[in-house]
Amino acid sequence: MELKAGDVVVLKSGGQLLTVADVGDETVDCIWIGEEGTLFREALPAVTLELAHVETEDDEEENEENGDEEDEDEEKSRAVA
Repeated sequence: MELKAGDVVVLKSGGQLLTVADVGDETVDCIWIGEEGTLFREALPAVTLELAHVETEDDEEENEENGDEEDEDEEKSRAVA
């Protein structure tokens, strides 16, 4: 997995989203904001991270549109039956 600065990642074991600040040979510098609003930066082993899927507004709109189409299809199939 090729990470670059700006990617959003998460620990493979779970947890909150982290933003990649810098990538080294075997470590990745990540930053995140804690619950109290404190900014943290830590070098983590690259093997412990995976890319996170972050929904954008476009993704949300697409999901809503697809969800509406599925609802309409279900209603049509019920009406035919």
